[in-house]
Amino acid sequence: MFRFAALWLALGLGVSSIAHAAPPIFVLNSLDADISIVDPVSFAQVKRIPTGKEPHHLYLTPDEKSLVVANALGDSLTFLDPKTAEVQQVLRGVSDPYHLRFSPDMKWFVTAANRLDFVAVYRWVPKDAANPLQLVKRIPAPKTPSHLNIDSKSSTLYASLQDSDQLMAIDLATQTPRWTIPVGKMPADIFITPDDKHILVGLTGGSEVEVYDISDGGKTPAKLVRKIPTGKGAHSFRAWGDHRHVLVSNRAGNTISKIDLQSFSVVDTYPAPSGPDDMEVLGDGKTLLVTSRWAGKLTMIDTVAHKVVKQVKVGKSPHGVWTLDHMPRL
Repeated sequence: MFRFAALWLALGLGVSSIAHAAPPIFVLNSLDADISIVDPVSFAQVKRIPTGKEPHHLYLTPDEKSLVVANALGDSLTFLDPKTAEVQQVLRGVSDPYHLRFSPDMKWFVTAANRLDFVAVYRWVPKDAANPLQLVKRIPAPKTPSHLNIDSKSSTLYASLQDSDQLMAIDLATQTPRWTIPVGKMPADIFITPDDKHILVGLTGGSEVEVYDISDGGKTPAKLVRKIPTGKGAHSFRAWGDHRHVLVSNRAGNTISKIDLQSFSVVDTYPAPSGPDDMEVLGDGKTLLVTSRWAGKLTMIDTVAHKVVKQVKVGKSPHGVWTLDHMPRL
């Protein structure tokens, strides 16, 4: 099914020097079809790595051996070494991988085909080098499946449906849809609380985050329990790393809101210029990186001082950002 290509590329600084330095920062340039590698010390772009067309999102495999970039219009996945930024392999023939997730148990790999209106479930077979992703089922998900998340038990897959204003739950073991419910306008990213009891939905077409009860493991339709006013264009989540708070970027409001997961309320707000999108909280627990999509920049924010401290020019329409030096995901 897949054509497998191994590409081994080294950074201009040399693989060995990167491996022993601070982990690089990866920024996906969606309209340039490449990745900017940013040095975390100098905060300068040091390398551009070609990918397939429209790389939007990236995800670390649960074994932490590979960082996977999904190239939506390129119908491919690029696997990179998270420590050296070396390209490990490219998998082609993966239809429209806009968003992606591995199940925590690494049995399943899922993608949201944003323009083709389905969610694809693959079996992950890393021992089969020629065909490590084995398609199990494509599940119709009208309209415009956007973001995905999987509970900690690797049992339930959730998908936001951007253009039909819905949230969908799928049984991973059987690849069978369980339910679909209406949500607010233009749902984008979704975040499951560490206890698996609630799911948060960012409403890019609104100014809030909706909170739904999924305490039965998603077996019955989720129930709306709270609406949290955040800012215009609530879009992408990133865990603060303390099992208590999560961030949401407000793309049209040019802010980032910090949400308390116990009170489900905003407890802090940070400035974030030019269409803030995906984020990363660095390992120091106080420095925040965010892609400024409209400016083509990566922005660094000091969350203690509540101000932008650095920016670096990257590619066109930067979307995903990631580095190994991050706070825990919950």
